[in-house]
This record gives sequence, structure tokens and C-alpha cells, in this order.
Amino acid sequence: MVEAGERGATRIADRVVAKIASQAAREALRADAATAPDAALTDAAAARPNAVAAVRGGVARVRVAVELGYPSDIGAQCGAVRRHVVERVGELTGMEVPEVAVTVERLHVPRWEHPEQRAHRGRDRVR
Repeated sequence: MVEAGERGATRIADRVVAKIASQAAREALRADAATAPDAALTDAAAARPNAVAAVRGGVARVRVAVELGYPSDIGAQCGAVRRHVVERVGELTGMEVPEVAVTVERLHVPRWEHPEQRAHRGRDRVR
């Protein structure tokens, strides 16, 4: 048996924590999309969130950029992402996650998302 003082240390790289955070954010958005009737949320949840992490000691600070459906409760979605990232990163790495900054990079609007609808926009106007 190796004594505690003689064991090596496990270091989890920033990019690994970022990948976990990205997946956790995607899981949170998919869970939210499953409960919402708006098709734009499903489209937005399909986009992979981009995450960056900075790990110091046993503490990870995370930034996540997401795309959301619109109209929707943006604050609630960002809160769900934040909570799920804290939970999953902590669960999988054993790190404390005191800070998760969520940035909304794009809003998906249903009628603008489908190319076939874009072609018909001008014809649907009242004259």
C-alpha cells in the first residue's frame, strides 16, 4: 500500500472540464426543450454549447456560450444551464464550481430557421 504522501496527484485539464461543462449545458437545454412546445428550442438545444474553463486547485470557473430558442424564458434557461453545469462538473470531477458565466450568443426564431419559410416571407405580406 502506498502512503498518502507518496501518491501522485490527479490533475484534470481545463479543456476536460470545459468539455464536461459543454455537455452538461447541452443536457440542460435538451431537458428544457423537451418540456417546451416551441420547435425553436429543440433547434437551439441541438447546437453544442461552447465552454471554457479555468481550473486552479480544486476549483473550476466556467464560461458557457449557448444558443436559445426565442421566444422563451431566457433567464430560466440560463439558470438551468448554470445549475446543471455546477452539478455535473462537481459530480464528475470532484471540483467546486463557484462561478458559471452563461452567455447567449444567438436566439433562434422559428420562422427564420427554416429556409423554405424564408423564401415565402415576401409573398405572405398584406398588400
